[in-house]
Amino acid sequence: MRVARLHRQGGGQNLRPTKAARMILLTAAMVAATAFGMRAGAAPDAPAAPAESYFQAEVAPLLTEKCAVCHMTGEEAGAMSLIPDNAIASLVGVGSAEAPTQIRVVAGDPDKSYLVMKLEGTHMAHGGAGAQMPFGSPPLPAAEIAQIRMWIADGAKP
Repeated sequence: MRVARLHRQGGGQNLRPTKAARMILLTAAMVAATAFGMRAGAAPDAPAAPAESYFQAEVAPLLTEKCAVCHMTGEEAGAMSLIPDNAIASLVGVGSAEAPTQIRVVAGDPDKSYLVMKLEGTHMAHGGAGAQMPFGSPPLPAAEIAQIRMWIADGAKP
């Protein structure tokens, strides 16, 4: 079998693998490195990329799809920007523009968060004003409001 055969170089005792044998050894080394999670150019103990937070994975896409259409720059009604890069700063610990005694998001307490009141349509009973959100659209499904409630209950972390 030619692949595994070693041949003599220059008639001496030095043996070296054939080109095919070297290719098999290289392929085996690459397969082994892949099996152990090593990549070319990466240290074997390189830390994995951090996992997406709950906000990044679940809440930010929801805000982008359902809210940022109207609350993009912070100059629109409500004076808040709900695009992912600005949403935390516009929501967490910030007083509502239309109901100054209400905090938009009270980290750890969705029931005291004006955002939840606006989404559930209970804001008027708490001194709020304006329409239920999202304005001009059907209310969010309970599952989507539950995602926002969970994020707030967990501390409204970025």
